[in-house]
Amino acid sequence: MKLASLADKMAAIARRDLLTTLRYRNGFLLATGGAAAELAAFYFLARAIGPGFRPDGMDYFPFVLVGTGFYTFLIAAINSFQHIIADAQQAGTLEVLMTTSTPPPVLVSLGAISAFAGNGLYLIFYLGAGFLVFGATPANSNLAGCAIVLILSLAVAAALGLLAAALQLAVQKGSAVVWLFASGTWFLTGTLFPVTALPAPLRVLAQLLPLTYSLNGMRLALLHGASLATLFPEVLALTLFAAVLIPFSLLVFSYTLQRARLQGTLSFY
Repeated sequence: MKLASLADKMAAIARRDLLTTLRYRNGFLLATGGAAAELAAFYFLARAIGPGFRPDGMDYFPFVLVGTGFYTFLIAAINSFQHIIADAQQAGTLEVLMTTSTPPPVLVSLGAISAFAGNGLYLIFYLGAGFLVFGATPANSNLAGCAIVLILSLAVAAALGLLAAALQLAVQKGSAVVWLFASGTWFLTGTLFPVTALPAPLRVLAQLLPLTYSLNGMRLALLHGASLATLFPEVLALTLFAAVLIPFSLLVFSYTLQRARLQGTLSFY
């Protein structure tokens, strides 16, 4: 498939999503207000806890700011794949979309890229407001390390998103599965407190989740300015997760799509 054709399709999808956002701008305003309230709550929680609590050697407010912001961004990225399938099922357009010349995994991924961009802007606002308004600006960030962790984390999120889309095709309850996954990983990956605070069996389980390495890597790079050598364990783990999950998710999505076509359940929701 030609890159120019992919770029044209991506631009069309981005234009559609932008028009939808402008039409429903009240939702954006509500999300912004909710983010501001959340930031204020975390700020005063950090003040109540006091400066003596320094998880992984970091002040608590920056720790929870990066954890909640980046975690929410990754979960939204995963959920966007499931939403694309669910919305097309409800609109009755999924069968048509899945028979176009664009391979289905590419088509779903193109739609998710637009959602990634929107969620990325929200993440920038969230972190920027937290750092600037509440005085938690990091002193010496490793931007190259942040970029590497971000790219690998997005690759893992895309793979998990395709699995969520496959679940939506298979059981039409992909959103419930994503919600359960988000609830469990929120607790285990150190979003609000360090993983070291968990009991030993749960710490082992946390090490099996890719988002644990995403959050730890982003905190180290953004708040500690950790070198690439220091980030190597997180980068290696994310690379291995991506190398395994991407082909596996493509295989599962393709199989589930073919099975739904044969059973005539492609547009069920």
